[in-house]
Amino acid sequence: MTASILVILLATFIWIFSKSKQISEARPSETATSVASTSSSIEPATADSDNDGIPDFAELRTFEDRESFRRWFTAIAEIQFYQLSEQWKREQRDCAGLVRFAMREALRKHDRAWFQRMGPAYEPVARDVGGFNLDANQLGEKIFRADFGAYRDDDQRTGKFSEFADARTLKNFNVEFVSRDRREAQPGDLLFYYQPWVQKFPYHVMIFLGSPRTAPNGQSDWVVYHTGSTATDDGTVKKVELSVLDQHPDPRWRPIERNKNFLGFYRLKSLQ
Repeated sequence: MTASILVILLATFIWIFSKSKQISEARPSETATSVASTSSSIEPATADSDNDGIPDFAELRTFEDRESFRRWFTAIAEIQFYQLSEQWKREQRDCAGLVRFAMREALRKHDRAWFQRMGPAYEPVARDVGGFNLDANQLGEKIFRADFGAYRDDDQRTGKFSEFADARTLKNFNVEFVSRDRREAQPGDLLFYYQPWVQKFPYHVMIFLGSPRTAPNGQSDWVVYHTGSTATDDGTVKKVELSVLDQHPDPRWRPIERNKNFLGFYRLKSLQ
């Protein structure tokens, strides 16, 4: 009987030990799965999830940020029609230069120092962009894509991003086509023209304002652009309705679908 009791006790001990071993081995497996799941949901800082060449950290991921950017971008560009900013370097003043300047200033923090630097013509138009700060980011001031391809960790070192972007560079690497129909355009979209064999720089870009902030007349088809400089002229900033450009004396500048020189409306990749 004593031997039988010992056998029963030994069998019970073995069963309990085996069950506890199964449970103890299962817990690390569950933990590992949880950790793997959590880590896979965190995007790396240099990810380019849509393979558009612009890293995710430089894209405006929320509706609020996109709207804030559009308001600052268009307002700053429009102000240049009334008063050119001293912060916009004279040698940078052309059609693409207006886009670069307005885009950079829209992405800064608009604190007291910014308003003091920019002057009395500027006033708050929206909240600051929260997801990207031009003065504190991995790209620095080099926010313009300058080559094809998805974003890679070494793009900055190999010159794939630049502080400078002409109209061609903006069109080829920094925007996506929306439509040739103005009804599809949103404030902050860009209009491009291409006129080879006619001028030194065949690409030209304008900024679509929609409804202007200053002197609105109820129309929502306004654009602002710099005419570009020549050997004898620094050029100027113009603000005009598309309906007026539709009647431009030179058909090449009419923003209409049947004009082959008008490429259409494009949207910044950072807003997509």
